[in-house]
Formats: sequence, C-alpha cells, structure tokens
Amino acid sequence: MAKPVRLTGRGLHSGRPVRVTVHPGDNGIAFRHGEARIPAAPEAVTDTTRHTTLGDVATVEHIMSAFSGMEITDAEVELSYPELPALDGSAADFVGVLGDVDELPPQDVVLPDRELFVEDGDAWIRVRPGTGHWTYTYECFGVPQTVQCVMSDEYISGISRARTIAHAHEVTALLASGLGQGLDIESVVLIGPDGYGNEPRYPDEPARHKLLDLVGDLYLSGIPAHCLDVTAHRSGHTAGVRMAGLLVSVYAG
Repeated sequence: MAKPVRLTGRGLHSGRPVRVTVHPGDNGIAFRHGEARIPAAPEAVTDTTRHTTLGDVATVEHIMSAFSGMEITDAEVELSYPELPALDGSAADFVGVLGDVDELPPQDVVLPDRELFVEDGDAWIRVRPGTGHWTYTYECFGVPQTVQCVMSDEYISGISRARTIAHAHEVTALLASGLGQGLDIESVVLIGPDGYGNEPRYPDEPARHKLLDLVGDLYLSGIPAHCLDVTAHRSGHTAGVRMAGLLVSVYAG
C-alpha cells in the first residue's frame, strides 16, 4: 500500500461508531486499537461465536476477506473502537477503498502436496495446493446452494457484495443478546421460513456470504487464496480458524 485509506461506520454487533484507517505495512496484516498491535494470525483468535475476534478486535472476517480478494499482504488496520464496522454487511466497501491503493500481487507460494481436512459436526473444509478454485455448499430453504469462485479473478464481482445472513426467527433474540446492533434490513440477506425477506443481491447470496467469510478466515494463514483449492460444506468461523491454523502448521510452518 502506498498511502492510508479511511472509512467510518457502526460496529457490526455493538452498533458503536468506529473509524478505520488502513495504513501501509511491511510485516503482514495487523490490527491496532490503542497501544495494542494484534497480528492477523490463527493463534491470535479469541472467539469464533458468530464472528472472528482477534485479541479484543471483533468481526475481522470481512476486511480480511477483502485483503485476500485484493491480494494485499501487508497492512496496519487502526481502529477507534475494537470492532470492524458493518457497512453494507458485505466486504464491498472495504474492497472499494482498498481498490485505490497500489499493491504488488504476492508471489506464488510453493506448498507441500498434501490435502488438509477439518470437520466440525456435519460441517467440513478440505484444502489442497492448487490454482484458486473455491467451492462452498450451504443449505437454504431445504435446498443446497453451491457456489464456485476462481480466486482472486471472480472475487469482486461474485463474492465481495454478498451480505451477512440473518434468519428471521433469530433476529429478535440476536438483538436482545446485544449482537447485530450495527445491521439493518439493507445490510443483511433476510432468510424467512418460505423465502427471502428482502431482495437478495444474488439468488444464492447466503452461500456466497459464507464463502466470503471463509476467504477471510483462511487468510489468517497468510497464504494467498489463488494458491489453494478449497471445498467446504456448511462450515463457519470455528472450522475456518481451525483450518487456518492447520495451514500455518503444515504449509507455512
């Protein structure tokens, strides 16, 4: 990155105002709030309940997804409050500001010829060295939605605009628990018992957003998405962070 970029919004879950400044970096990606510097790494993850938290910085998965999709390898993310903003519920606004910076694409990484597998109940992720072919399957309305994306060529148009999933029957309980305070009807894809409760950006937007999250979680490994072939079924942040840790220990260790 040649220069800082800035944006503001409300914390996705807290609803608190937050100002984000992304500075050029030279030692990987890290998040700063106050005096603390928290590296974007699996060992720094402290929570994977509905979002990914690094240290005390919550909801990092969307900006990490944007970094991966834009092939940005070094950045210092300075925050006025320890949570990333909801913005429009996707990674599109992060991509928009990061698109103004100059960054050399990362070099191809030579990885061991070994397949990795993580499961969490009936959810699973399979990763092998490859050429950026990612596939994600998510069941919605009783029907599997399967999304395929070639990273990073198809990320901006096919994945980055997919919004956070909100199940209609969970919204009241979610808000009562203090989560989701920064979201509104425009920044989610609302899933009802019989169909979408608002207009989806893609017919299979829920699966696309789950893939967006997975891209962000796996980038905690620092391995470029275009060097991996990934297949996942119903996986969430817990499995994603576990796989990122496995990638570090096996591929980057």
